[in-house]
Amino acid sequence: MGHAGMAATVVRYLRSVGSPTAAEPAPVDAHPRPDLRAVGDDERAPISPAEFRAVLGNFASGVTIITAPATAEDGEGGGESGGESGGESGGASGPAGFACQSFASLSLDPPLVTFMVARTSTSWPRIARAGVFCVNILGAEQGELCRAFAVSGADKFAGVEHAPAPVTGSPRLAAVPAWIDCRIHAVHTGGDHLIVVGRVEAMGAAGEGEPLLFHKGRFGRFAD
Repeated sequence: MGHAGMAATVVRYLRSVGSPTAAEPAPVDAHPRPDLRAVGDDERAPISPAEFRAVLGNFASGVTIITAPATAEDGEGGGESGGESGGESGGASGPAGFACQSFASLSLDPPLVTFMVARTSTSWPRIARAGVFCVNILGAEQGELCRAFAVSGADKFAGVEHAPAPVTGSPRLAAVPAWIDCRIHAVHTGGDHLIVVGRVEAMGAAGEGEPLLFHKGRFGRFAD
């Protein structure tokens, strides 16, 4: 009997007596949740937050609103807060949504997108519970809509027309130039933010239209 035959015999014997074998590994959590922790003093660079914001403000970007449908647990929660990457949701039992500048495409195959959210945001746990989200890309005339989703203490969905995205049911806001319907694919830590990766399930665009731009704390648009 060769080495392969002997190995097969041993494996069959171990299986018959209930012993674990290399061919039958114990199940593991394929996607463990990262431990969230505060940023240590030794991890901070000698750069002030004000300088950081001033320099990074030179990078112009588009603007989006990230939305997610309500879940059963949302009826048990309180309000929302968040600033740049999170804001007051549409009521404790309604859908969640916040204005988000830090959005980007990530991968073509498979189709992945990403956005960043502050770890202090209370909008994010509601989106995480839903497990899905819709990226609503804003047009040049939607600055006020963005401001409404960037503040706390109000029902931001009040008076805002929206419909369920086709796959996840996340709110797809009316009149946006484009939308991307996603399932949460992975979440990574990044300092005081979380890096959320979404797998694209459906998407659409309304056609031609100027984007809403954000630069040095102000909204703008393209000019000839």
